[in-house]
Amino acid sequence: MSALRDLYQQVILDHNRNPKNFRVMQDATRSIEGYNPLCGDHYTVYVRMEGDVIADVSFTGAGCAISKASASVMSSVLKGKTLAEAEGMFQDFHGLVTGVPSSEDGMERLGKLAAFAGVSEFPARVKCASLPWHTLHAVLDGKSRPITTE
Repeated sequence: MSALRDLYQQVILDHNRNPKNFRVMQDATRSIEGYNPLCGDHYTVYVRMEGDVIADVSFTGAGCAISKASASVMSSVLKGKTLAEAEGMFQDFHGLVTGVPSSEDGMERLGKLAAFAGVSEFPARVKCASLPWHTLHAVLDGKSRPITTE
């Protein structure tokens, strides 16, 4: 468990300091804001779709290290995924951070996102880690109004 905790801390620190895909996407086909009123995390997620494939994902905004790292890793792993694959990863990630893993297959699909398993030990941080994912889920569902974790 110590090795997983160390990995969790390293992933959070690395992606918080050097987030991947942290930019406004000028050619986005969809975008939406997500907000966590409890701690003030606020992000906009941008997606460029090509048919039912996520061609590109980026984000902007500010928040705690966990939310920024979650958005960074999410934006990296979802490029090239279909809507169905993204939905599966959303469900798997949500199960992971809430302490109710969806399945062993789901854990394998998560890959480096498995480092976020430690979030489930800190219930107050679950919304931080899941905000980018709920925001992405809303944009993929075609919603346009800002979403909140409340």
